[in-house]
Amino acid sequence: MITMVDVEAAARRIGGRVRRTPVIAVTPEEPASDAEVWLKLEMLQHTGSFKARGAFNHLLSAAERGRLPRAGVVAASGGNAGLAFAYAAGRLGTRAEVFVPATAPPVKVARLRALGAEVVQVGEKYADAYRAATARATEHGALFCHAYDQPAVCAGQGTVGLELLEQTRGELDTVLVAVGGGGLMAGVATALEGRARVVAVEPENAPTLHAALAAGRQVEVPVSGVAADSLGASRVGDIAFEVARRTGVASLLVPDEDIVRARRTLWDHYRLVVEHGTAAAAAALFTGAYRPAPGERLAVLLCGANTDPSDLAGCP
Repeated sequence: MITMVDVEAAARRIGGRVRRTPVIAVTPEEPASDAEVWLKLEMLQHTGSFKARGAFNHLLSAAERGRLPRAGVVAASGGNAGLAFAYAAGRLGTRAEVFVPATAPPVKVARLRALGAEVVQVGEKYADAYRAATARATEHGALFCHAYDQPAVCAGQGTVGLELLEQTRGELDTVLVAVGGGGLMAGVATALEGRARVVAVEPENAPTLHAALAAGRQVEVPVSGVAADSLGASRVGDIAFEVARRTGVASLLVPDEDIVRARRTLWDHYRLVVEHGTAAAAAALFTGAYRPAPGERLAVLLCGANTDPSDLAGCP
């Protein structure tokens, strides 16, 4: 479990190492209302996603305790977490080995290698990469870096929530957040606890949190669809599940076609390039799965941009 104390400590620890990403006010065509809507452009963060925050917090907090070993760090990732850990490790002068499934997008694998990480591709799913990474970390004595289910990682991700509150002057009612394993949601919901509510958005083909909340416990779910490369966890994290229950996080599902449409809308209307997992949060707003109340102050967290933008070319 993490608390606001952990998130505030993370903000102090990683200050100066991550970007303060911008917020822009927008007026979506749908749904028609007088809601105030902001887009938080966290896809402009180092390595193209929010995960740099949690990576730095995890590594720096380990270093403070004398637990950043000479063997370096080992991570399992569908791509974005690996990029973040590789980047943070490089900045802190330690080696990184990242295990990814064979299905990881080539653009992410190439970037991992460009950051100096040793990349090992294993299996077809995140779970396969995870098993191989934990075995390697144990064998070599490296610091294991979980993509979404370690307290320091979740607390680091929560710093984006603190930043968003400052940028909206605390005048915020709701934040829409895409969920895979749930580390971002856990951090943001903790940072906003008692100040604003968090609505989790997941693809219909990857309903990890939705299924867990319905069952009252964590469950394994089959994962597929356009966002599986970044929202591909088959089971929501322990921390995310407990934070969601503690803070009353609501969960919405959106179909793949709406995610694709939302990603296109972000490009066509705002010239923002995001990955499909990121577009899930916007899809809830743009397609009406989430309908703001009159006057509601709403933010959509755009969390990642590690995608191939070639299919967005040639728009009218």
